[in-house]
Amino acid sequence: MNIAERELKDARAGKSRPEVPRKSKKEFHPLSALGPGLITGAADDDPSGIATYSQAGAQLGLNALWTALITYPLMAAVQSICARIGRVTGKGLSENIRATFPGSVALVVVGLLLVANVVNVAADLAAMGEGARLVFGGNKHFYTVGFAVSSLLLQIFVPYHHYVRYLKWITISLLSYVAVALVVHVPWLEALQRTVLPKIAFDRTTATLVTALFGTTISPYMFFWHSSEEVEEIHDDPRAEPLKRAPRQAPRELKRIGWDTWVGMAYSNVIAFFIMLATAVTLHATGHTNIQTAAEAARALAPVAGRFAATLFALGIVSTGLLAVPVLAGSAAYAIAEARGWKEGLGRTFADAREFYGVIAFSIAAGIALDFSPLDPIKALFWSAVVNGVIAVPLMAVIMILSSRKSVMGRFVAPPWQLVLGWIATAIMGAVAVGMIAF
Repeated sequence: MNIAERELKDARAGKSRPEVPRKSKKEFHPLSALGPGLITGAADDDPSGIATYSQAGAQLGLNALWTALITYPLMAAVQSICARIGRVTGKGLSENIRATFPGSVALVVVGLLLVANVVNVAADLAAMGEGARLVFGGNKHFYTVGFAVSSLLLQIFVPYHHYVRYLKWITISLLSYVAVALVVHVPWLEALQRTVLPKIAFDRTTATLVTALFGTTISPYMFFWHSSEEVEEIHDDPRAEPLKRAPRQAPRELKRIGWDTWVGMAYSNVIAFFIMLATAVTLHATGHTNIQTAAEAARALAPVAGRFAATLFALGIVSTGLLAVPVLAGSAAYAIAEARGWKEGLGRTFADAREFYGVIAFSIAAGIALDFSPLDPIKALFWSAVVNGVIAVPLMAVIMILSSRKSVMGRFVAPPWQLVLGWIATAIMGAVAVGMIAF
């Protein structure tokens, strides 16, 4: 009997595991505390996100940089709340939604999430294949299928605690975008000025790009993944329990979640900042403003910034895709399995959670199929952003309600400052969703 099953049995019997101090993790350490938040933040800079940031830098130049500053506290607050829900209740978002709201609410939300994630997986796999082709040559479809199969096998056969280490190391690869900015000329004083005091043109192009930037930064799949990974952390540690049952663990765990999430979201936004910066001072400065995909941005960089910068950019597409694809497929699997009451978790074996891994396999297989279909990847990305932007608003409202209910969170309801930032983020995303539909 595994940990999750023992917990369920004990809960039904009115028992809980005795609280045992974490000997190996008694002292808070900044590096070891990084985990789900860092991975979630890094996965936000997936190939489709890179394409959006590249478009913004190429079209708006340095005047796109302010968005990274504004979105940081908003996404960090929402992700902190999602992580808090998972760690306090020991349940993922879908399971909490299913227990608190009518079942149809959870099914509709996760159904839309699955559609959006499949399209995102397809776009990311296609971008990875094209990025690998730019660096190594060969057939992009061969690389696409290879990346997809490798990702699926890793999720099924590698134990969770090993798999998490693999994801953590991949996050380092995003520094390639910092390197790109460092090998080209950057007017740093002007860049800092435009970050704080941008020259914003209120026109259709700017409105569309700002809408896309907010939509690609604050995405529903991140909510589900982050919350579920906190639950996985509980299952992976025999000493850990949901904070509702083990309140003495709260000070350290809530400190860890806060540090992990704010650092992870800062990392995400710093990378987004440097992608926009690099494309602004190279592509925008030379008139290359019509960039549609991440791979197109890499190709355009070669004659402007040199082959080395273009190669770094392309390799970044591949590495961040290796991180984002399992997060996209995994978040859909967690959401659907929790909504349906199936066994779930990367810590389980395939035989123990066939439906959970089946959703992951379906998401990746559907992504491969879309890559070989005549579907326009640019339109696919657009509609994926529309779906994400639309479902994010009611989902964020549900998350805010869950995090403020004592019946769900006990004494660990979200603090007022998190709720204020969370509701502000929800209101802004509502405006973003309206903008997406309008344009």
